[in-house]
Amino acid sequence: MAVRAVRGATQVDADDRDQILEATTELVSAVMARNELSTDDVISVVFTTTPDLTAEFPALAARKLGFHEVPLLCASEIAVPGALPRVIRLMAHIETSRPRSDVQHVYLRGATALRLDIAQ
Repeated sequence: MAVRAVRGATQVDADDRDQILEATTELVSAVMARNELSTDDVISVVFTTTPDLTAEFPALAARKLGFHEVPLLCASEIAVPGALPRVIRLMAHIETSRPRSDVQHVYLRGATALRLDIAQ
């Protein structure tokens, strides 16, 4: 087994608690499914949001999905002029036998614009 990092991002329409939780649930679920992971495979997850999202911690969605023993952290991104607004990002550290080239990074909704080369 190796330690790998998997990235993902999604975008919401507004700084709304329900939208943040729904989009984060969708993102985390997609990362887990596409990489055939269980919570036992996850070492930690760092969530970030653009500075315009403050209605809820994205990590709450992961807790509701069963990430009870996984260390989770939320942080705010730096405010870069012209950056895509209302974006939730994650970087999960995982244990997997997959080679780095087979790790599936997931970009959903408007966040597909961030990585057109690998957008889902």
